[in-house]
Amino acid sequence: MDARSSAPVPPPGCPAHGAGGRVPLYGPEFAADPQAYYSYLRSYGPAAPVELAPGVEATLVTDYSAALQLLQDSASFRKDARRWRALNEGHVAPDSPVVPLLAYRPNAMFSDGAEHLRLRQAVTDSMARIDTRRLSRTTEQVSNYLIAQFGYRGSVDVVGNYARQLPLFVFNELFGCPADIGDRILFGISGMFDGVNAEKAAEVLFGAVGELVALKRARPGDDVTSWLMQHEAKLTDEEMVHQLALLLAGGTEPLCNLIGNTLFRLLTHDEYAHTGGLIDKAIDDTLWENPPMANLAPHYPAVDMEFAGRQLQAGELVLVSFAAANSSPILRAERQASSRAHLAWSAGPHACPSKDPARGISVTAIENLLNELPDIALAVPEESLTWRPGPFSRGLSALPTRFTPVQPARRPAEPARQEAPVHAERGSHAQPTPERAGRWSQFLNWLTK
Repeated sequence: MDARSSAPVPPPGCPAHGAGGRVPLYGPEFAADPQAYYSYLRSYGPAAPVELAPGVEATLVTDYSAALQLLQDSASFRKDARRWRALNEGHVAPDSPVVPLLAYRPNAMFSDGAEHLRLRQAVTDSMARIDTRRLSRTTEQVSNYLIAQFGYRGSVDVVGNYARQLPLFVFNELFGCPADIGDRILFGISGMFDGVNAEKAAEVLFGAVGELVALKRARPGDDVTSWLMQHEAKLTDEEMVHQLALLLAGGTEPLCNLIGNTLFRLLTHDEYAHTGGLIDKAIDDTLWENPPMANLAPHYPAVDMEFAGRQLQAGELVLVSFAAANSSPILRAERQASSRAHLAWSAGPHACPSKDPARGISVTAIENLLNELPDIALAVPEESLTWRPGPFSRGLSALPTRFTPVQPARRPAEPARQEAPVHAERGSHAQPTPERAGRWSQFLNWLTK
């Protein structure tokens, strides 16, 4: 056989050779078939050169063993994004779309050493105080509220109208948000992830979280915000704001994708109809094969070094591909031995501190939806579904479904207003304003009817 014929070929639409040999992890081609890209990236070895956005270069670790080694080696690899050499030297534009997620903030995600231990312990101890029964009850209440707004119609996009909304509402309750602050937090997070006037949305989010901190200083409650504030780590107000913003914004996007991706799997794979414990199995399979955060865990080598067959410079951006590592062909035995040995929650000292609450929310949200809408089915051909572009998260743009209409026990007033998004519609020239929100207030009113 001609050696050239067996050489790896870039997937369709992948202009790897036109990007200085780097494989782009953005655009509709990558979103449509990321596994083809990961397969090609493996031809470079355990780590490969990629481009996260035009002009933003990184090394992506695609091998499971190499990923574990990196995630567990906090001496060689640091998290403080102020080490990012390319950004410091002006090679990355400050307005690049990936900078907001990667730039330094004084929170547990971007800290190292003793400072990381202090912030991390405060977060994990506070999240550990969440009562699972309360969490399940809150999730079911939010689920019923959302279903009440579309159940009578017989069709809905369960990503936009359910999976994306539910985590925001549940987190608002867990963090003790009153009506007006909760409305602005919903607005801020939705606007940041939808890219509709993201700068304004971020300003509203941080302002609302700042007000929540001030409120809880004066009137603490039985909620995560108060527990975090009361922790022996003695967080300052600024530290409180950044940890809360990380938990709120960083927790809702992956949870939305996990719920949406699992529902997609349940609606497109017949095997689950004949499997006991179908929701748990579907979640595990999704975390292995379609994790909600595909590529993230930014790290920076502390010194020039060789790692995974590549020469890395100090301060070079290195990311882990959870999706590629999980789908490595050599992992079949590990997956059979432990259904939860995947890297979807990351690993090491910076592993997700909220994986247990996230799984609990997902199970309850999916179970309640299937119980209330037992004949829910995909409303469009599977091949017509599209995935949101971008290098980091993995989620559907929409998941249209149909079902037999149900009459909710308590149908909220003014359903037309409830269906309107809390931010400006895509393509709209209207500026998003917190006053257009109100969903959290409406939910609280609904609970008291």
